Amino acid sequence: MLRMKRSARGLVGVDITSATVKLLELERHANRVKVLSYAVRPLQEGAVVERRIRDQGEVVDTLRRAVERAELRSRQAVVAVPSAAAITRTLTLPASLNEDEIEARIQMESEKYVPFPLNEVAFDFQRLGRHSRHDDQQEILLVACRVSDIEMLTATLESAGLKAVAVDVEGLALERVCGALQPADDDGAVTALVDIGANLCAFHVLKGGRIVYSRDNLCGGRQLTDAISKRYDMSFEEAGRAKRRGGLPESYRQDVLIPFIDTLIQHIGRSLQLYYTAAGQQEIRHIVLGGGSSALPGFAERLRAQSGLEAMLANPFARMAVSKRVDVASLAADAPAMLTACGLAMRGQGSI
Repeated sequence: MLRMKRSARGLVGVDITSATVKLLELERHANRVKVLSYAVRPLQEGAVVERRIRDQGEVVDTLRRAVERAELRSRQAVVAVPSAAAITRTLTLPASLNEDEIEARIQMESEKYVPFPLNEVAFDFQRLGRHSRHDDQQEILLVACRVSDIEMLTATLESAGLKAVAVDVEGLALERVCGALQPADDDGAVTALVDIGANLCAFHVLKGGRIVYSRDNLCGGRQLTDAISKRYDMSFEEAGRAKRRGGLPESYRQDVLIPFIDTLIQHIGRSLQLYYTAAGQQEIRHIVLGGGSSALPGFAERLRAQSGLEAMLANPFARMAVSKRVDVASLAADAPAMLTACGLAMRGQGSI
């Protein structure tokens, strides 16, 4: 097995989704993190499918435009493989083992953890500390994925003029940023994070800074675009522009937007029920809304009314300073969709 690329300081978080490419550059000043630059650029339909690159040329061109728009100071970048493409396990090993011995042990016992040939796998690990019940044991977080997945992502970044110095996992990036999303008045809360992408509405439950439950629903912003296209006889591209820029008929809210929001709320309600049935030992009191469609007009208010839970838009930058070069209004509007990019960039700010 090959070791996955480890992080360095001063990284640019690069999030490549099925709809957009997002860049974020952070810098630490004393005890505060500062947003230096960011950019969001749309991708052509089909260039990325289920977070896997299908048209590398389109992704590289879009990434180059994002790099130019952001005017980055650093070209050192970190990117993530999708959680579904990674194997994440917590191992229990003797506390006496050092890092070299842990690596040798993982390689020797790899068939226990990774269902692929050794020469096709990259891996990394992190010590989590002593076992809670056995003082002579330590817990190790192991992450592994196919080398081909890493090579595709790193080659794409390097073709766009970036240096890929770290490869992460999307779920771990979300965990890293969740501290910035935790309600300030409730440090011990169990929080639901609903991340609404182009095709999926991902439901995560966070406890103690870790994702303890996840479920994906096949519902996202693309379904709203499709509904606009059909209702108003537009092409998909025209409907997407109208959704972003406005100018839709007055009937849009009642005929298209509210039914779509109600569908999202039904998916969230079903995910809550399944969580409580499968693993819900503690009550969820907060729902944090992320993703490009989370800021739909009236969504958070309607969710609060129907669920009885406190719902708020994700803003990972709420406690950060912002460079004068960055348009604060644009950053605030894009903030709910920047969770993964922020979690990736935080690897360069002293976060694991």
